[in-house]
Amino acid sequence: MAKRDFYEVLGLSKGATAEEIKKAYRKMAIKYHPDKNPDNKEAEDKFKEAAEAYEVLSNPEKKERYDRFGHQGVGGNAGYGGGGMNMDDIFSQFGDVFGGGGGGFESFFGGGGGGGRRMRKGTNLRVKLKVNLKEVANGVEKKIKVKRHVVADGVSFKTCNTCQGQGQIKKVVNTMLGQMVSASTCPACGGTGQIIDKKPDHADAKGLMLKEEVIPINIPAGVADGMQLSLSGKGNETPGGVAGDLLIVIEEIEHDLLQRDGNNVVYDLYVSFIDAALGAHIEVPTIESKVKIKLEPGTQSGKILRLKGKGIKDLNGYGRGDELIHVNVWTPRQLSKEEKDMLESLRTSENFIPDPSNSEKSFFDKMKEFF
Repeated sequence: MAKRDFYEVLGLSKGATAEEIKKAYRKMAIKYHPDKNPDNKEAEDKFKEAAEAYEVLSNPEKKERYDRFGHQGVGGNAGYGGGGMNMDDIFSQFGDVFGGGGGGFESFFGGGGGGGRRMRKGTNLRVKLKVNLKEVANGVEKKIKVKRHVVADGVSFKTCNTCQGQGQIKKVVNTMLGQMVSASTCPACGGTGQIIDKKPDHADAKGLMLKEEVIPINIPAGVADGMQLSLSGKGNETPGGVAGDLLIVIEEIEHDLLQRDGNNVVYDLYVSFIDAALGAHIEVPTIESKVKIKLEPGTQSGKILRLKGKGIKDLNGYGRGDELIHVNVWTPRQLSKEEKDMLESLRTSENFIPDPSNSEKSFFDKMKEFF
């Protein structure tokens, strides 16, 4: 099922301000909170969907990528619905939205999703991945080596005696409004509810070891320089929790001859005055290989030729761009005496006197026509 637009999820327009985004999420979170909708799968899904939308739109960097590239710009279909999200991750957002720690929001509803130990998440890893223009145009699968912390073989855990496996220490406080329960993270286990029982010598104090893995990464066609993709669960592991994410930052390698302009590529073709005047068949480079094009007699400098479908596949699947060939008529810098005499004899010829007709378009008109 296709993921809904994040602005649509929160009932906002694309130009919504940060305060409007926060206000809309607060309203959705209260409406669909699990404690208000027990055993309601649809409400739980909407609760998670709203949390995912807020997580992206409340972050200026992620919001900018989402506005430009859609869901692919913030990790495709990865996210809360993709397996890397749990309810504790969602509750961790509430400090910003509801003006305090997660406990304040939980107390408001009387429990915060049933309480229990906090599921921790390992740290994220970030790597840069270089891709060339051909890989950008068509998409590619690459394999990269990543060193990440994983739980070592032979490590065993036992229930934390301090919190009895709950991950929290709860206290009852008497106030003017009655008794209120406050919860804090267990200092002994860090909120996991478990502590190390046995560990091998090669594991660190947390039971982790550094492991090198080869991870396949599917790069979709149409990615751009600086775009960040996300692989859920491929970051560092943490005992008693879920692994962080692997963040892949795209670094686009410039082509020697072609320049990217959105989904189009541009090539500057330099031709001699003879070829421009008489016409010629000329070989030009494309993303894939080379093709021959026909230059019509009388071609003017500045003319733009189009090779349909020779550009880059759209990131969101809306077709493919073109290759635009910008024709430049080359003027020789040095001439021999014989060449000068030949050209001088043609100086007064009517065919060599510029005479643009009304049908001749300016450079800016041509560019507007193409873009």
